[in-house]
Amino acid sequence: MTNADDEADAAEANGHPIGETRWVLPGGHVPVDSTGPEPELVSHETLCVLNAGSEAATLEMTLQYANGREAGPYPLTVAPERVRHVRINDLIDPYAPPLGRDYGVVLESNVPVVVQWRRQDTRQAANATLSTVVYGE
Repeated sequence: MTNADDEADAAEANGHPIGETRWVLPGGHVPVDSTGPEPELVSHETLCVLNAGSEAATLEMTLQYANGREAGPYPLTVAPERVRHVRINDLIDPYAPPLGRDYGVVLESNVPVVVQWRRQDTRQAANATLSTVVYGE
């Protein structure tokens, strides 16, 4: 076990679980075009959720669009002490998100989790990947 593991265990044992229960990302936009082989070089956005706690995380993700339309909630679960990556492009039910449209995400969880957002933009031959931690409260 690493020092980070020890610190995470100590934080949870002291009643200070790691993460937050509500997360917001305002800058979603999955590019329409891609270059390169599929599926690894398809433009996409991925929600990365870490559940460092000892209880399963039950989450609901809602997408909100610039035109006022809302999609979701999309139910997600993350087992205790696990990470889950969810590609926005792969969401189907209750609504397959359209590509090329600006959207924001509100993610609510029953237990504290840590959320990261990753975008892979392969519209040009010089591919780009960016990642950021989302705003949590």
